[in-house]
Amino acid sequence: MIEFEHVAKHYPDGTVAVRDFSLTVPSHRCVVLLGSSGSGKTTLLRMVNRMVDPTGGRVLIDDADVRDSDPVALRRSIGYVLQSGGLLPHRTVADNVATVPLLTGATRRAARSRALELLGRVGLDESLAQRYPAQLSGGQQQRVGVARALAADPNILLMDEPFGAVDPLVRRELQDELLRLQSDLGKTILFVTHDVDEAFRLGDEVIVLRPQAEIAQRGTSVEILAQPADDFVRGFIGADRGRRSLRLATSGGRQVAVDLEGHAVGILE
Repeated sequence: MIEFEHVAKHYPDGTVAVRDFSLTVPSHRCVVLLGSSGSGKTTLLRMVNRMVDPTGGRVLIDDADVRDSDPVALRRSIGYVLQSGGLLPHRTVADNVATVPLLTGATRRAARSRALELLGRVGLDESLAQRYPAQLSGGQQQRVGVARALAADPNILLMDEPFGAVDPLVRRELQDELLRLQSDLGKTILFVTHDVDEAFRLGDEVIVLRPQAEIAQRGTSVEILAQPADDFVRGFIGADRGRRSLRLATSGGRQVAVDLEGHAVGILE
């Protein structure tokens, strides 16, 4: 469980990234921080592994204040996936995935075995193990990033716009993979995105943020879509536009969901 207790982040130049934020992320759930640039979502994420220290309030993991933990040990115990993948370009795929197990005392043989196991788990063939990141597609690099984050079997995964740099088709495939992994592994995931569709698809709970990490609304995707808290939320999620308002049309004997702009978005089974 991750808890934010009235955390704030003020910078010396007067910039306020986070004013006063409180939230509990339950164990084994995926909570999504959804907001535009400047909403403080990435700052909040990085408070969990002490890449950013708050200027006020506390962040706790299982009731323990993260400030009492050694930053290096804390980061090794938490999976972290970046938008760019963050892979080491001079190391092979297998060596990238094995990095944290080796640092935490695993033998080279055990770390490599774990790396190959995880490549399969994230949908990559073992034949890619000896390639370098530059020899992979963007989607493959992101899968390796997820495998590396899982290598030390952390309870917590932090995911910072992890699928934002790939094309829409690959992004959907990576989302599918994450949903499958979460169903199998039940990690505690804090996921950051500016993409409404991604947030609603992945989050057990979605936190819609205004600037300075003010919570505009929190709830399931259904709750937020059905009852936007105010005009800000309504506008942000597109509830006042065609892409969120659907009607049914019939074509070839099948019912098709169509938005108010006339674009087909899905078929009713």
